[in-house]
Amino acid sequence: MTTAQRTTKQGQTRDRVLDLIANLAVGQAIPSERQLSADLGVSRLTVRAALDDLVREGLLVRRRGSGTFVREPKIAQELTMTSFSEDMARRGMRPGSRTLSLTTTSAGAWLGRSMNVSPSERIVVARRLRLADSETMAVEALHVRASLVPGLTARDLEEHSFYELLEDRYGVVIVGGVQTIEPTVTGEEESEALGVPLHSPAFLFERTTRTAAGDVVEFVRSVYRGDRYRIVTELSRRERPSPPVVAAADELAVR
Repeated sequence: MTTAQRTTKQGQTRDRVLDLIANLAVGQAIPSERQLSADLGVSRLTVRAALDDLVREGLLVRRRGSGTFVREPKIAQELTMTSFSEDMARRGMRPGSRTLSLTTTSAGAWLGRSMNVSPSERIVVARRLRLADSETMAVEALHVRASLVPGLTARDLEEHSFYELLEDRYGVVIVGGVQTIEPTVTGEEESEALGVPLHSPAFLFERTTRTAAGDVVEFVRSVYRGDRYRIVTELSRRERPSPPVVAAADELAVR
């Protein structure tokens, strides 16, 4: 059998397992590899390769000694200016936050440049574990100027959306920002906090936000679980601009 044929057979098997998953509830076990091999008429090696693909995509999860189970669907992260709490609530999930540490330090040279402040500026650094329906989603390091959030506590960050706190308590309104996203893997601290294996696939988000006056409010660095997130953006094709109108030479002559 050629490589192309093997690939096609694996893809067909994957699609048939997807059809099976569509009729199962989250947390329900799928048939064993042996049973799937018999039901689908393919080798166990082909079944295992197809299941490996679906595990990597976050649709299935293997539990040692128990079997393979349907996993919760990935959360689609749209590229919009919303807070984590707003995003999860909009999806019908219960957002949560656990503050791992809350400290105040000097900005230093690198963070000072990122936030457009003096290196001596006092910065509140909040390290948080972000949750959705009590499941770990991301580890976040939030940096905000201490002068903007006097009296901010760890409990505040666990009980309220930070953006709501900024606006309702401190009168700071965020209007926009810049966000970058790149693939990464989890380090030791992130793996431990998220409860995933070391070097698990992840997304690194870095966001800088600003007020209408152009003042930088925060710099946030977040590591999101790759098995629970996917990035979605709506695309539109700009209309081709109309060709320029060529005017007669005497119409362009200005005296």
